Amino acid sequence: MPTLQLKLTPPQAAERLQVLARRLTDLSTQVLGKRREVTAVVIEELWPGRWFVGGRNPGRATALLEIRVTEGTNSAEEKEAFIAAAYEELAQQLGPLEEASYVVVQEVAATDWGWGGRTQAERRTKTPVL
Repeated sequence: MPTLQLKLTPPQAAERLQVLARRLTDLSTQVLGKRREVTAVVIEELWPGRWFVGGRNPGRATALLEIRVTEGTNSAEEKEAFIAAAYEELAQQLGPLEEASYVVVQEVAATDWGWGGRTQAERRTKTPVL
């Protein structure tokens, strides 16, 4: 788990999207300690004219990356490091970014979040400790 949702403009080649998905998965694993095998990345591309900053179309690539993680599983320092690294990766892949490009770490309560039909809270209480 986590899930990463990336919205970006302008649209990119399929190969670039594949690289972005891999690199964002790598960052969630390396910086936040998340499990690669249950990390999902969803990318939504928006055509120019569908994204506005300050009421105008931005002149450069623009991105919004949101990652959802279980509440309390990462420190403030880890989240800060992820935001910086993810922004840098987006700039590296997309070129100079509009300053109003965002990376958001959203924490979701373990009772409100799950995968495979089980909440994170249930996994914590029913998963045997080795």
